[in-house]
Amino acid sequence: MNEIPQFAPVSLEEMDSVKLMNRVDSKYLTDEATLDGILADALASGYRALVADGLMVSPYDTVYYDTPDHRMFLDHRNGRLTRQKVRTREYLASGRAFLEVKRKNNHGRTKKKRTEIPSDAFRDFGACPEACSYLAERSDFPAEQLSPSLETRFRRITLVNPAMTERLTIDRSVAFTNLRNGREASLADGVVIELKQDGRAESRMKQILLDRRVKPVRVSKYCIGLALTDPEIRAGRFKERIRIIEKQIHTTISI
Repeated sequence: MNEIPQFAPVSLEEMDSVKLMNRVDSKYLTDEATLDGILADALASGYRALVADGLMVSPYDTVYYDTPDHRMFLDHRNGRLTRQKVRTREYLASGRAFLEVKRKNNHGRTKKKRTEIPSDAFRDFGACPEACSYLAERSDFPAEQLSPSLETRFRRITLVNPAMTERLTIDRSVAFTNLRNGREASLADGVVIELKQDGRAESRMKQILLDRRVKPVRVSKYCIGLALTDPEIRAGRFKERIRIIEKQIHTTISI
């Protein structure tokens, strides 16, 4: 990928003020070469880029937690409509860390709740009483049933359209480490794009992605990362999902 275009900045406070009341989320997958064109089109269309802690490209580190038998992964693999994920996330530029609980209901809506935790609890929050209490109130899984399962690292660019009716997160350099067996994998030059938009408004970005022949794909970093790093897990439909990803990014990522 070439140098990132010089987008006009948008602050975190401005971003947080945008309330997408009828939000629709879509994920896309592409490669670095195609991303160059997407960013150029976005710049020409007036998109702005989030600048946080003085950075337009922010490094993220995430740890996903699961039961010993990977119950949360299996719920997703088996297509269970109501499911959840538990993770900690650290914003490396600021050093701030959060415990996050994501719940998906049977209407396909996802809600995320989070609380800030000490940075030394990022890799295992089990010894933090406040984090354990927070989880107990918001999750079906108590802290004592969970342990670190997968670490995911990436670098994120966040764009917002001029009307502030949609946000776009672009995750590059996505890498995985299985925290139970030590295996590592990555998406190579694959790029994960997530579009969050007001369903009542027109989306210029959807048209940009269509023009660049970037198609929507259902992808979970946790599930793909686990399928890539644990040969003993029954990956099921995620094996086919990995083959689709490889076709879209023109690179082999499976072991």
